[in-house]
Amino acid sequence: MVKIGEIAKRLSVSTDTLRYYEKQGILNSSARSESGYRLYSEQDVAQLSFVLRAKDVGFTLNEIKELLAIKVDKQSHSCEQVKHFTSEKITQVERKIAELNTILNSLKLLHKSCCGGNEPAVHCSILSALEAQNDAR
Repeated sequence: MVKIGEIAKRLSVSTDTLRYYEKQGILNSSARSESGYRLYSEQDVAQLSFVLRAKDVGFTLNEIKELLAIKVDKQSHSCEQVKHFTSEKITQVERKIAELNTILNSLKLLHKSCCGGNEPAVHCSILSALEAQNDAR
């Protein structure tokens, strides 16, 4: 059994993160020591590693809960379901990238339109463009 501080150090996460995951039902300590420390089994460590890898590739905590439910009951689920789940996440990420590219291009246009001189910002093209966009709403 491993104490909360040891697992946090081993997996490079804070103890607060581990406690948060417990509150969210993503991780459960296996037991408590006589002095009240949370204790984790190697299976708990493996589950936390799974959670952290899923988080690293962009899954939200709610999505990770769904993946964990599938992982726990693999016999009742198919690879097709997991692949579809991942395909949906890819679509979400692609949509977000498109949104961010639109924002980036808009910012580049604003940046390019400004002279960037030392004069007062009374006639700043960036501020004028943002004010005009605000009026359009």
